[in-house]
Amino acid sequence: MLLSGSSSQALAAALAAETGERLGRVTYDSFPDGEQLVTVPEGVAGERAVVVASTPTSDAHVEVLQLQDAAREAGASEVVTVLPYMGYARQDEAFEAGQPVSARAVARAISASTDRVITVNPHEDGVLDFFDVPAVGVDAAPQLADPLPADLADPVFLGPDHGATALAESVRDAYGSGVTDHFEKVRHSGSEVTVEPSEIETAGRDVVVTDDIVATGTTMSEAIAALDDPSRVFVATVHPLLAGNARLKLADAGVDAVYGTDTIERAVSGVSAASAVADEL
Repeated sequence: MLLSGSSSQALAAALAAETGERLGRVTYDSFPDGEQLVTVPEGVAGERAVVVASTPTSDAHVEVLQLQDAAREAGASEVVTVLPYMGYARQDEAFEAGQPVSARAVARAISASTDRVITVNPHEDGVLDFFDVPAVGVDAAPQLADPLPADLADPVFLGPDHGATALAESVRDAYGSGVTDHFEKVRHSGSEVTVEPSEIETAGRDVVVTDDIVATGTTMSEAIAALDDPSRVFVATVHPLLAGNARLKLADAGVDAVYGTDTIERAVSGVSAASAVADEL
């Protein structure tokens, strides 16, 4: 039975359609003091429970822990936790003395009540090693080629840094044509990042800037501003977090359209990661 977190209902429904597994009608409540409470339906006993829950907020992390525990309490034979988007994954090291490795802390907490973990395009594959149970990452980037215009002109697929080149290649390969390159991104702290432009020629060409996560949009906007007179600019991101006024920043930078998957449910989530997850289930 699929048990969805409140922030992953569309993806859970798509996953049910993809796999044929039953979709449990989970209910979500909260107490006056802000504490949360989830309730899973009957029929979990003796079955595999698949918890499908992105964690874009700290409350969502608590919800995952409750869903896992509720499945155990209901007698599930196995608990598989699908984290379409794993929050805190970018905090995969201590940036300064006295700070935690937050990705490790949340991974250990999630590991306590599950048998295995599946996540989609983790920010760094190394975070999978923080889990105390088997954990794998799946690639939903190829799905981002589907909503792109069919008439891209001599397209360039750009990653924000060298580490994202593989993601740009995944989208390019799925699209079927184009070249790939990357910007030079330097992270100075948990919040300060600078971007140096790519040397590839972009004048008169369509550019697809790809990234695993677009959070505030600041880094992406700076990257786009460094481009040399492109014809059109599109942003393709697996996890469209788009916090605050990120969408406005991208529009102001000249982005024609933003495409994302449903690992985080936003207005731009035009394609589903369900098929990538289903293959691993």
